[in-house]
Amino acid sequence: MTPGAASQLPWEEVVGVSDQTSGRQSERPAAPVGRPLLSLTLAAIMDDVGAHSGAVYLLTPGEQVLEMAVMAGLPRAFAAPWERVGLSAPVPVAKAARDRRLVWVGGEEDMARDYPRIAVVLPYPFALASVPVATERAVYGAIFVTWPGTRPAELSDRERDHLIAACGRLALRLERAAEEGHPVRPEPDLLAPASAATVTGTLGAVEAVRMVARLPYGLCALDLHGRISFANAAAGELLGLPVSALLGSHLWACLPWLNDPVFEDRYRAALFGQQVTSFVALRPPADRLSFRLYPSTNGLSLRISRARAAEGADRTEQRPEDGAEGGGSRLVTISHVLNLTGALTQAVGVQDVVQLVADEIAPAVGSQALVLLGSQGGRLHVLGHRGYPDPHAVERFDGMPLTAQTPGTHTLTSGVPAFFESRRQLDRLYPGLPAAAGDMKAWAFLPLIASGRPVGTCVLAYADPHPFPADERAVLTSLSGLIAQALERARLYDVKHQLAHGLQAALLPHSLPSLPGVEAAARYLPATRDMEIGGDFYDLVPTPGGAVAVIGDVQGHNVTAAGLMGQIRTAVRAYTTVGKPPEEVMRSTNRLLIDLGSDLFVSCIYLRLDPAQGQAVMARAGHPPPLLRRPDGQVRVLDLAGGPLLGIDAAATYPTTRVSLAPGSVLALYTDGLVESPGVDIEDALAGLAGRLTEIGDQPLQELADALVRHSGTERERVDDVALLLLRATTLRVGAPLGTGD
Repeated sequence: MTPGAASQLPWEEVVGVSDQTSGRQSERPAAPVGRPLLSLTLAAIMDDVGAHSGAVYLLTPGEQVLEMAVMAGLPRAFAAPWERVGLSAPVPVAKAARDRRLVWVGGEEDMARDYPRIAVVLPYPFALASVPVATERAVYGAIFVTWPGTRPAELSDRERDHLIAACGRLALRLERAAEEGHPVRPEPDLLAPASAATVTGTLGAVEAVRMVARLPYGLCALDLHGRISFANAAAGELLGLPVSALLGSHLWACLPWLNDPVFEDRYRAALFGQQVTSFVALRPPADRLSFRLYPSTNGLSLRISRARAAEGADRTEQRPEDGAEGGGSRLVTISHVLNLTGALTQAVGVQDVVQLVADEIAPAVGSQALVLLGSQGGRLHVLGHRGYPDPHAVERFDGMPLTAQTPGTHTLTSGVPAFFESRRQLDRLYPGLPAAAGDMKAWAFLPLIASGRPVGTCVLAYADPHPFPADERAVLTSLSGLIAQALERARLYDVKHQLAHGLQAALLPHSLPSLPGVEAAARYLPATRDMEIGGDFYDLVPTPGGAVAVIGDVQGHNVTAAGLMGQIRTAVRAYTTVGKPPEEVMRSTNRLLIDLGSDLFVSCIYLRLDPAQGQAVMARAGHPPPLLRRPDGQVRVLDLAGGPLLGIDAAATYPTTRVSLAPGSVLALYTDGLVESPGVDIEDALAGLAGRLTEIGDQPLQELADALVRHSGTERERVDDVALLLLRATTLRVGAPLGTGD
């Protein structure tokens, strides 16, 4: 058998033979699933599209989690934060599986824009494509491959077709393997893509070693894990170790003064970007060495020399680290902390924190379930949990006093994390603990300490016995501090949010009165969640022979604006009760606002309805114009007479306009939050609202109110509160039409 045939046969057994011209699968009967299926598939894909690294993820049975099954071209430690990712996680491989489509990231700018958390951890020039591994019936996982940043920014049609076709073939093989009861398991990683071996004669190899030995600077060969596979004598002299001590070890493990994140970053940058990188390091006590890394797809060549003065100035000191073994896990630690810090900064409320811990942290550390406990009033409270089939078992701990003998309370009060590798360990220390852990077999209890104050406990549970080595405990302890800070911010936000919007709701009418001849509906929506409460208000007040409607907007988004809104609404009701006409109500309210000495202004529309006469009298103070939908469906913007905003001019007057309301007419009063947004012309927004009212104005009034508010909130981001008051005339008019408003 020829070498070419030998290398081709496993690929044919695994994925079949494809017609490279048409892309169609050949007619050859499918062979049994071969081994190693994933490794061969990944190696072939990388070779076919010229990628230098990649990985295959498989969907974990019974979980919404993608788990890395095999990686090629780079150390797995580089992808440690994404070893297990939730299907809803904002990363390309999860998005590809979730959306069942190819995801392309063309370089650093695309990554920073679309996936900023990955860009923080891997700020290197590389391109990435993620492709789902799915059939019409099921998703089995996803594949990603990467290229150096020097490649074209766009994925070619050929590359796209080959990636999709190869992943499709793999999905069919996985589907058949599952049907036959032989699911595919994770496989050993491929450190480099498959390539032809180069055979060098013995004489040539000897001469190469002699040549390297004669060079005045140090040379080392590193594999993709960073282990030294060759070093010349000059390298040993410069680094201060014999060559025998260097071989087989990591630079940062055998040389404590190189155990520094900056140097690790240069090493990762060389491998990811496949570009030459360099750095200068201080070898104690005073020698500065220049390191230059030349990467390829199967390792790195390292040149070491004494740094010139200009180079030495770039890096004058490093932080020595004790313990050679700590260097190997630092890559994992830094990546986890950076990635998950970015995730937790996105949490706003407490439930956001729970969801992020479930989607990001638990999968990353291999946990299958979690409980987040908060401390308040001397008791523990369950803030949220995921992964437990019986929620009632977890809720037994809700309200438990901090004096109870449980690992959760002890961790919180002592501030010391607790790790239980098996159920036996837990039962030995806490024999009477309720069976709230379900079928879990190992636990990590992490104290959540924010600003020196305990705020809760995070419990991570594992379905199988789980050892917690020192480096993993360090990672989990670091993450607990990040979770605590996020939880503290989230709880403060939730309290503030509830207080603010509770005040807002208390100042608005709880319901609208039923009136003869008039149907009414109202809606109030707070602004986007980064805003506070606002001053939008509305009211509908019955009067003898009709009703008074008012809508307004106090300037600002804070408690002062809300308080002033309450005063204005109360004043308008009082002036209405004593029977003042619309223009007098506006003048009196304006003078009151000026007398209060407030620096805030108010826009307002006040109208008196007379259903029996089929008309309304309106006064306006700098407020957006109302819309009137006639019974025939035509909508017009009412150009009302009016005066300036309330609170500006004590001598201002507010003339009125009389408008006819035929039966079936709809009058829409609103605040500017319904129509205004950055980058949108107000005339266009108003025309859009009028068009919407024309299309759906015949709907029942409550449904119409929901539709108009939904229209404003889905097509653009709200930056202001929204108040909407709809009035529909339902009785026939008595007498002739009045006024000029129709």
